[in-house]
Amino acid sequence: MTASKQQADSNPIHATSVMIDGRALLLAGPSGCGKSDLALRLIDRGATLVSDDYTVLSARDGTLFASPPTTIAGRIEIRAVGIDDISFAPEAPVALLLALDQPAQRLPIEPLPTRTLLGMAIPSLPFAAFEASAAIKAEAALRRHGLPVAAR
Repeated sequence: MTASKQQADSNPIHATSVMIDGRALLLAGPSGCGKSDLALRLIDRGATLVSDDYTVLSARDGTLFASPPTTIAGRIEIRAVGIDDISFAPEAPVALLLALDQPAQRLPIEPLPTRTLLGMAIPSLPFAAFEASAAIKAEAALRRHGLPVAAR
């Protein structure tokens, strides 16, 4: 089974999610790859936590949504500090997946590869979470490559 197939078939997925300008950015990868660290830096820049470490996915009307499992809603792990309670968004439409377990490329492949989640193709970008500029790059990636918010 491919990594994409495994991710598509598991729910919740091993990803932290934050909302920026009404769209969810999935930060996907194994423990220790920088999901919570990057989320904290994005939150410091104005993002809102959706879910830390695991994200529940649901599909409605052609849109994929991210939400937190009820047991961890509003909680984020701050490595070497502990679990912290913070404000969170209960749901956000998924626009982009940053694959933190894959080496980042100097320039992305165009068009961006996708990862299928619940039958929906989501743009996926290999990404280095621990670079000093990672939060700024993540915001730029969302602006440039993220799916638009569907009109409701």
